[in-house]
Amino acid sequence: MEKQNQVLLLVATGVFMSTLDSSMLNVALPSIMKSFGSTLGQTEWVILVYLLTITIMLLFWGHLSRRYTQVRIYTSGALIFSVGSLLCSLGSNIYLLIFFRFIQAMGASMMMSMGPALIKKFFPKEHLGKGLGLIGVATSLGLMSGPAISGVLIRFAHWRFLFVITVPIGMLVYFFGKKTCGTSLQRSTPAPAEAGKQPFDRAGALLWSSAICVTLLVCSYATNACCSSAKNNQLLVTGSFLALALWVLLLINERRQPAPLLPVVLFKQRFFVMAMLSSMLSFCVLFFVLLLTPFYLRVIKQLSPDQTGFVMMALPLCVFFVSPVAGRLHDHIGARIVATAGLLICFVALLLLTMVTEATSSLHVALLLAVLGFGQAMFLSPNSAATLAGVNHQQAGVTSSLLATARNIGMLSGTALAGLIFSIYFARLTGGLDMKDFAPQYTEQFIIALRRSFQTAAALGSLAIIASWLRGARRK
Repeated sequence: MEKQNQVLLLVATGVFMSTLDSSMLNVALPSIMKSFGSTLGQTEWVILVYLLTITIMLLFWGHLSRRYTQVRIYTSGALIFSVGSLLCSLGSNIYLLIFFRFIQAMGASMMMSMGPALIKKFFPKEHLGKGLGLIGVATSLGLMSGPAISGVLIRFAHWRFLFVITVPIGMLVYFFGKKTCGTSLQRSTPAPAEAGKQPFDRAGALLWSSAICVTLLVCSYATNACCSSAKNNQLLVTGSFLALALWVLLLINERRQPAPLLPVVLFKQRFFVMAMLSSMLSFCVLFFVLLLTPFYLRVIKQLSPDQTGFVMMALPLCVFFVSPVAGRLHDHIGARIVATAGLLICFVALLLLTMVTEATSSLHVALLLAVLGFGQAMFLSPNSAATLAGVNHQQAGVTSSLLATARNIGMLSGTALAGLIFSIYFARLTGGLDMKDFAPQYTEQFIIALRRSFQTAAALGSLAIIASWLRGARRK
């Protein structure tokens, strides 16, 4: 039990640090843009390079966990994250900051890929949901405290301090993992000599990286191209075909590899495919709301930044209280009922969000966000626990990485799709205007575009419900 608590503390601290960093930086983007005199497009890459790097690298660390111990990858990630954070605080221009964020993201991806696998290693199957539920608490704590800490530091100090405060946390994770948990965790993976016999799938690695990069660039570009010239739309179509071709080549390559980067054998199991699909869709839906709701609160409801932050905190606050309960429910009745019920609650919240108007109160919006957070918490821990419980310890590292990859792809696709759909409807209703051109006379058009976006999210949420239920009842 003592070792379980130590591992739980190790993973929870790393999760708290990474989510704290992400939630703080989103608030700081305007200050960073002003400090460097950079454009919005340049400044956005401070966020994009972080998400893109993590999405690409998660699967690599899962594969390498077969050769090296999971704790070695995890603690090394904490060290790299700390170094990256320190460098970010010293960045003298926007391009250096973006590069240092890449280094920081490398460390974050190492921790994110190995965290759930370490929980699986040291928690018995009947308590796996409880362990992952407590990790959900650490996640929500990071998300909740980030905006408040960021606001205080930016107001009374400087945005560079946002990076400085994560340096000592990362170093604590590194030394704690090495000295306290290192000996026991050396048994978490096969011996390097044995694992080293497995060839590395270089072609798969190249195709995977290329497919992810091109797909995300196309999704990002689509938001700007939707109302642009025919030449830009032609470029968008070409990029889409290129992305599709890369994914097809990747699948063909992986089927032929003796040790593929993507574990094809896992994707032959229905419970695994449905868990990954429902996870990706749930985060896609979540980021529809997280991207568009702040604009509604700031532009339509005329709330200040701190008031907007308090309203948005309703979602992670609910996750904080519900995640441990959801994990315990999984341990007793399995994932199919609990996770699917959580997605059904999310679906109801999205339907209610499609009914918001200019007169809807901020308190009402906060309550709807709380309902959405309740559903997300009911889904996430049971889904992760059931997926990890369904694989052996040899596959735990790769499975953990794939879960994190599915979540990240959902975040990125949700952000891109929400921006694209909202932009299309708003442009059509206003004669080609962009959100930056908003004026009070376009309030009705804004509300209609917001509703259409949330309706799309609800449709995706219904697909997530179906995928979760189709996982089957045999996996606990």
